[in-house]
Amino acid sequence: MNATLTDAPSSATRVDTDGRPDRDELMLRERLLGAPASAQQKLWSWFGPLMVMLIGGLLRLWDLGRPHQLIFDETYYVKQGWSMILYGHERKTPANMPEPDAFFTHGQVPTVYGTEPDFIVHPPLGKWMIGAGEHLFGITSSFGWRIAVALTGTLAILLVGRAAWHLFRSATLATIAALLTAFEGMEFVMSRTSILDGLVSFWALAGFVAILADRDRSRRILARKVAQLRRDGDWSFDAKQRLAGPSLGLRPWRWVAAVCLGLGMATKWSDGFYLAAIGLLTVFWDLGARRAVGVRRWLSATVIKDAVTGALIIVPTACLTYLLTWAGWFHSNDAWGRNWAASNPATKNTGFAPDSSLFSWLPDSLRSLWQYHIQMYDSAESITSPHTYQSNPWSWMAQTRPTSFFYEAPAKGDQGCSVTECSKAITSLGNVSIWWFGIAALLVCVFMWALRRDWRAGTLIALVLAGWLPWFSYQERTVFTFYAVVFAPYVILAVTYCLGLILGPATASLRRRRIGAGVVGAYVVLAVATFVFFWPIYTAQVIPHDHWSWRMWLPSWI
Repeated sequence: MNATLTDAPSSATRVDTDGRPDRDELMLRERLLGAPASAQQKLWSWFGPLMVMLIGGLLRLWDLGRPHQLIFDETYYVKQGWSMILYGHERKTPANMPEPDAFFTHGQVPTVYGTEPDFIVHPPLGKWMIGAGEHLFGITSSFGWRIAVALTGTLAILLVGRAAWHLFRSATLATIAALLTAFEGMEFVMSRTSILDGLVSFWALAGFVAILADRDRSRRILARKVAQLRRDGDWSFDAKQRLAGPSLGLRPWRWVAAVCLGLGMATKWSDGFYLAAIGLLTVFWDLGARRAVGVRRWLSATVIKDAVTGALIIVPTACLTYLLTWAGWFHSNDAWGRNWAASNPATKNTGFAPDSSLFSWLPDSLRSLWQYHIQMYDSAESITSPHTYQSNPWSWMAQTRPTSFFYEAPAKGDQGCSVTECSKAITSLGNVSIWWFGIAALLVCVFMWALRRDWRAGTLIALVLAGWLPWFSYQERTVFTFYAVVFAPYVILAVTYCLGLILGPATASLRRRRIGAGVVGAYVVLAVATFVFFWPIYTAQVIPHDHWSWRMWLPSWI
């Protein structure tokens, strides 16, 4: 676990002339980033999560095409993905087609699409990614339908491990976090179902890991520059340099985070909340770093040197990235709303609207896209039709109403069923040993942040809330428990944080560490065993109906 940040050392002690950090810089680094990790720890922080990622990837890719039919919202996104490849935008299914899914599943793809554009409430990137897999493996391959989400779900295992390393500086905890991700049921199902939410989770997670890398890099730069100022005698209390501290440069990891978050918003707008949350987190981290090294005007310095420049980098980069994903729409002549501006000139007195004379300077294509976005928002807000598996956000952490993506009841002799009645199901049920413990873990994080000011606990709370809290304002809208997959990585990291507390610090007694290791090991075994138990209803295995009933622990799971 990281050391608590305190006041920086008061004076320089020694200068190395061989290019290595001097003692003063090393002391500053330790105060800003915690105790330095050994080469062996750094190696295992990569090797452990990578090995787990390979195992998790094999699980996700095994029999990925099962079942060979469109399940749940794949009926939209798989067909829309292929439409993106064919036409550059989404086209509507003819109204007189009785069962378009059956035509699509059996390879009669040309008959599925009509000539009219389709109105879609989500941006295009997720469909482009799904379509890329379909193009690579063929549209008749259900493996190809799902390969994009499977690969991103696999990479997410490594990313959670890297996030844990940046947060906890423990290769053991990084590997445990990756392991819990690999065996988390909702993460697993969403990595094998070709819908958008797993992709949304991936891009937000990638942006978070990038901003954690920026935190480490910028603090190393700050330590080096402050140590140099001390050696030069420019860090006394009255020194001009100490008023605001040094600049931290261009910070390339911020650009990476911005691109990832822009790609997330180009999949679903909900990643915009992560853009805001991660942007605020990096400002608070910079504020703490400048204060820790003794910058006198640390608040104003952070605003001017870090916050403003960060906003000028992150927000425009994310927005430009988002805009570029609409290239197919811009290139087309008949996509939905593409020619709206031609029949709605910007000559009206409508204020802040795409047909207002205030925006006559804006190209017609951008005004048309603006109007399309207004329609998207209005349509998304009006999704209130009742659904059997809809849930309230209050229940998501407890996993009381998981979504059934697929269910069949084969009779004896059908699909290998050897008893009177069988079940074949895919249920996006989270691993309850993780989610139920996650409730307690988040309460611990609240305590550790409020009373101990542990930045890691506060960070995880903020990121869970960024993915969860906005949905409480849509109480009338039809929403589902699997939306929680977006903040599942941070629940897993909160659980890992608590496991680190149970394991104890490296300086603890041998007996204390052995007891902690036993408890942590038993919990990890429980999490894996829970996943194995629910495996049949994650992967559409044909099992006796009684065995399916054994796995319906709560009546609300049915």
